[in-house]
Amino acid sequence: MAVKRRLPPINGIRAFDAAARHLSFTRAAEELNVSQAAISQQIKNLEARLGIPLFRRENNRLFLTDAGQVWLPKVEAAFDLLEAGIDSLRSYDRGGTLICRIPSSFSIQWLAPRLERFHVRHPSIDIRLVALGPAADRPEQTAHIEIRKGLDAWKDVRSILLMREDVFPVCSPSLFGASHVGPTIDDLARQTLLHVSGYREDWDLWFATAGRSGPPIKAGLQFDQSVTAIQAAVNGLGIALGRSALVNGEIAAGRLVAPFQMRLPAEEAYWITYRPELENRANLRAFRDWLLSEAK
Repeated sequence: MAVKRRLPPINGIRAFDAAARHLSFTRAAEELNVSQAAISQQIKNLEARLGIPLFRRENNRLFLTDAGQVWLPKVEAAFDLLEAGIDSLRSYDRGGTLICRIPSSFSIQWLAPRLERFHVRHPSIDIRLVALGPAADRPEQTAHIEIRKGLDAWKDVRSILLMREDVFPVCSPSLFGASHVGPTIDDLARQTLLHVSGYREDWDLWFATAGRSGPPIKAGLQFDQSVTAIQAAVNGLGIALGRSALVNGEIAAGRLVAPFQMRLPAEEAYWITYRPELENRANLRAFRDWLLSEAK
């Protein structure tokens, strides 16, 4: 059974707190943005409710009674506790842990190198990255926000376009040799090609779009994740079809080059998705807005 509280009106307690700290009804009225008469009346009502005088006047100066001096630190402690609770409520979900499910290659090549910038801006938010896939479907790893790759065909989630990407050949700067300028399509076809399964934009499509006719593209090396194919290209094992979101950082660092201008627009894009009921979660909004700014 709930206990009925026997507290005086909170406005009276606020008036006492302000007047006791300032030892002035006038300054208390200024602090609380009310009239001096209102402060005087609230104190009068409070003293009547408590049955104890809290203030006394001597020579036009205001003093606390002994009872007022005993009660003031308890009132201040109570208001401090209330303010701490309000601050905690206001900061609810601004900090804490935010679980983000994300494709592994995108996490490694695009997001991870940028996360320090997010941490500097939002040090109270702990981002926990979980790889997309069956292992991430355990209830304890339900994500607050996801980065998905696809055609925006998901139901029951809010989806926001993060970025589209282009597909083009990339390789180690040393692969064609320092003296070889402008490799041709046939030069490319004679190299070891690095294939990543599961993409519509494969080598056959790239060569066909580039206008090469001839025998089928040789098998080369097969990978099931883009990140491993990219690393193989960095190591000089062959030429990969780089996806801009995943290889632009390697190109900027000089670990990869793009020897051909022709690019394929990728059919699928990266999307930020989350459940509509999480729209007002402050740490989610902070991470979402930061992702969008980075993608620009």
